[in-house]
Amino acid sequence: MIYTTTLLSRGSIIGSLINKVRQVVAKTHDSSAHPIQIDKQFTPTTSCANRPLAVANLSNSPVQQSKTLEEQVGLPPRPKKPLTPYFRFMREMRPKLIATNPSITTIEVVRQLAKSWVDADTKLKERLQVEFKKDQQVYIEQRTKYDATLTDEQRAGIKQLKQDIVEAKERRQLRKRVKELGRPKKPASAFLRFIVSERVNTPQPPQQTYREWHQKTTAKWSRLSDAEKAVYLQDTRKELELYKKAITVWEEKMIRLGHIDVVRHGNLIDPPEPKTRKAQPVKEK
Repeated sequence: MIYTTTLLSRGSIIGSLINKVRQVVAKTHDSSAHPIQIDKQFTPTTSCANRPLAVANLSNSPVQQSKTLEEQVGLPPRPKKPLTPYFRFMREMRPKLIATNPSITTIEVVRQLAKSWVDADTKLKERLQVEFKKDQQVYIEQRTKYDATLTDEQRAGIKQLKQDIVEAKERRQLRKRVKELGRPKKPASAFLRFIVSERVNTPQPPQQTYREWHQKTTAKWSRLSDAEKAVYLQDTRKELELYKKAITVWEEKMIRLGHIDVVRHGNLIDPPEPKTRKAQPVKEK
């Protein structure tokens, strides 16, 4: 877990810088565009001149803004945070730097502006700071009015969506780590084995869509007797026994290597038994 937390912390700093620079790039192309919303302000220090070249992925084309959390739940977009003094400096100096050297790359622009910011005139920095404070006050007033219009239900919706995004990101990262660490694959269920066999025995006709074929095959599975389903379930159980041994060895190895967060004992639970098909009542004539 320490590994994951450290990785996320470093990634958030680099990502904040990249998003901010993209914001400035987009604003240069369209002065009427709103700045991209970010959650944390970031002001570079002298270490910015030696920052990793993660910003090499930046382009000179305008950035398409994604919907905010509020917009995703059907609300108007929230007020945008103002640019910090550093990124105001970048917005002013970038066009001048490109004008003197049209062939300069985006990464070199970022590098040179970071160096220039360190040695920038004190009065210039003070002016940018005053502008930032002024816009910050306007932003606070606008955000206060905006938040006052939200109902408790809307706030709960935004909070839940934010939590869902965080959890989805953590699941993606965990799945990626588990795959990289070579975790054994769980055997297919009895139903999936039946689907695979039906793809061979009863293939999809040209005039039929896969969805229609799958629905028909699923209905066929539901009509199978317990004895017929047991044939597929038996194969699953055999492979599951081998999987249990393999996953136990793998989890013990992960524990020794310190990857405790990828160990999930719930994966060893047996698949559910097929439900007994209920007898259809006989209709009276």
